[in-house]
Amino acid sequence: MDYTERYTAYQEAIESYLDRLFTQDRSYSKLYEAIRYSLLSGGKRIRPVLTLEFARLGGTDWHLALPYACALELVHNYSLIHDDLPCMDNDDLRRGRPTNHKVYGEALAVLAGDALQPEAFRLIAQAPMMTAENKVQAIRVLADACGADGMVAGQVLDTVYDIRDEAGLREVNRLKTGVMIAAAAELGCIAAKMPPTMRMQAVQYAQYLGWGFQLRDDILDVTGDESTFGKPIGSDQASGKVTYVDLKGVEACQKKVENCSVRAKAAVSGWGDHGFLWQLADQMVSRIK
Repeated sequence: MDYTERYTAYQEAIESYLDRLFTQDRSYSKLYEAIRYSLLSGGKRIRPVLTLEFARLGGTDWHLALPYACALELVHNYSLIHDDLPCMDNDDLRRGRPTNHKVYGEALAVLAGDALQPEAFRLIAQAPMMTAENKVQAIRVLADACGADGMVAGQVLDTVYDIRDEAGLREVNRLKTGVMIAAAAELGCIAAKMPPTMRMQAVQYAQYLGWGFQLRDDILDVTGDESTFGKPIGSDQASGKVTYVDLKGVEACQKKVENCSVRAKAAVSGWGDHGFLWQLADQMVSRIK
């Protein structure tokens, strides 16, 4: 199976799994509607794809890792809903559609995001074919990645502190984006009971992938096409945020993205079946959305 076929197989499985969530008839059906509006709005699904690929590379049936992969995707979507709110980035578009609060109002958008986070941990707790010890490991990894010393800390640095230096921006990007991508890789390793050395290499790969991913996002916020990128171009500059592009320029940032790809690939170069991971790292360099 080539890269495109495998990525498509992962995406289809992820979409099918997510589409089965929040479908029950409830007296508070607007909540489920708002959740599904964001959760099923598409996107690259790079994080759950990573989970499934590392589960496969660990020698397990990757379908068994779907609860772990989709749990992380629930947390990711909660963060996007909240990130778009007027008190945060105040964005009107996400993935080419009006943001959640523009459709459902701020109160329901906040509550939809609030619901997605605990529901993610429910998916892990109820994952079939996984031992209790395995589930606890997965819960710990996801909690660390999205909690007060992870993604939320990155959001605080991004919105409350006026970060303008290179070291500070590196920390913002690591916490806001990188730790969740690293967690995605580690969840796949946990699902497959991968040896510690390989697990460390998987995390290192994902850390460089996440760093390059965020740098490329900063570039696209300046040079991208809004209809392709799916959200307003120039929103960081308009809100007064300083990014790596402001400090280093587009060309220097693109070189950093390319270097991240090289270093990500080096982290798993000793793995016999690294073709998918290498191509994913290469795709990051030139992505336009």
